[in-house]
Amino acid sequence: MSAEPAEAPAPLALFSLHDRTGSAELAGALVARGIEIIATSGTRRHLLDHGIPARDVGDLTGFPSLFGGRVKTLHPRIFGAILADRDDPAHAAEALANGVPTIGIVAVNLYPFEATVARPGALLQEAVEQIDIGGVALIRAAAKNFAHVVVLVDPEQYPLLRAEGGPDLSTRRRLATRAFERTAEYDSSIARYLEAGLLARELPGSLALTIPLATPLRYGENPQSRAAFYLARTETLPEQLGGKALSYNNLLDLDATLRLLVREVPVTLGLDEREQNAPHDAGVRAVVVKHTVPCGVAERPAAQAAVSAALETDRVSAFGGIVALDGRVDDATAQALAPFFLEIVAAPAFDDDALARLRRKKNLRIMRYDRRLPARLAAELRVRSALGGVLAEDDDPHAEPERWRIVSQRAPAAGERNDLRLAWDIVRHVKSNGVVLVRDGITRGICAGQTNRVSAVRIAGERAGELARGAACASDGFFPFADGLEAAVEAGCSAIIAPEGSIRDAEVIAAADRLGIALVFSTHRYFLH
Repeated sequence: MSAEPAEAPAPLALFSLHDRTGSAELAGALVARGIEIIATSGTRRHLLDHGIPARDVGDLTGFPSLFGGRVKTLHPRIFGAILADRDDPAHAAEALANGVPTIGIVAVNLYPFEATVARPGALLQEAVEQIDIGGVALIRAAAKNFAHVVVLVDPEQYPLLRAEGGPDLSTRRRLATRAFERTAEYDSSIARYLEAGLLARELPGSLALTIPLATPLRYGENPQSRAAFYLARTETLPEQLGGKALSYNNLLDLDATLRLLVREVPVTLGLDEREQNAPHDAGVRAVVVKHTVPCGVAERPAAQAAVSAALETDRVSAFGGIVALDGRVDDATAQALAPFFLEIVAAPAFDDDALARLRRKKNLRIMRYDRRLPARLAAELRVRSALGGVLAEDDDPHAEPERWRIVSQRAPAAGERNDLRLAWDIVRHVKSNGVVLVRDGITRGICAGQTNRVSAVRIAGERAGELARGAACASDGFFPFADGLEAAVEAGCSAIIAPEGSIRDAEVIAAADRLGIALVFSTHRYFLH
């Protein structure tokens, strides 16, 4: 009677982990089921320290770790053990002839490239050394052979292996999908980092938008939509100090609000060239936003005064809006915010007593942001979906710098110049056609999203009322006829800024001179769709 055939040995499990969270527990559960662990050197030491037996990958490859760890797992015995088709007799024969074992589980996470480049002052050579090669190759090999191999790229996936029986084919396919997503995220972050240093490059040669899931959201812009928020590993959300979880609309509005805190370098008004490059310091800027549209902006020496003035621009629109400022929130500022129903208050710092006061509003989301975040948002590539593809733009570093030109007989007075600067800073964030009226460093009337410029001017003037008298008016596009300028003067504006470029610029200038106002043309326009 012939002997029973020997039972095939259990497949090996390969561990190569930078983040070793939960790895000892996973390895222990596998060893208890008779699965042998092989691991790269650092991971092996971690497992041995926790009493888990593990062999070094060098036992299979016959090579030590080479070139400072750059080559550890890149060997036919490792990749053959992962990639061989278990259902193909020819593969089985080749494996037997070449001493290639079977690896059925691959647990790999990658060198912390994203964390390295996110650290201020990280050097290029540091970043290059954190580009993982073997780990990415192992993940891709295991994901390709998901019919036979389980691939794990995140400690949160480990419970699937600790359970008896292990993942079925459908689950292995989902794990493989996540594995390919992870390697795509990783490679795109490397490409973005390296490309950022190529000053001659206009826009990315390809646009990779594989960004990891940060958090699912309750719903999208409306309750009948589903939604999630995705965030690159090199980025971090502002810290939430209180209130409900952020919604889809909260995230959109918070982004719009923080961008409004970026102060553009003022441009020359035909005066001294030193003015062109001197940073303007107007104290604290406070911003109120509703549905991504600014409804109140003010600059004041102190935070409380800036917040109060911004909220008073349009108390009705401020209801349910978002307030952000670029100064510390003290208790006086918190008291100014308290009477209003707001979704979010965002600032770079909060005093303890102010934070305690704001937290009395249980649903108010309190966000502390990094002071560098608004400028980073302003500098990033802007993308949106269109026609099944993606539109992308950024500020062209080769473009001619913006210039202002006084085109009227009357030049703006000093106070008007400051108001023109603030109005011009804000109008670029207002949906086109957009018009902003500013007086004494406070927005008095804002109108967004109109299909003709005259209506935009008139609505902004109506919202400002008597406060439009002596205000500066900014229009995001040129005046195609003199009627838009005339509507601004009728509302009470004494100084206007708009882009040049209309075929009727001369008529608009003549109207300004006839009405005795100051008119400034900019070389740039700021449509926002």
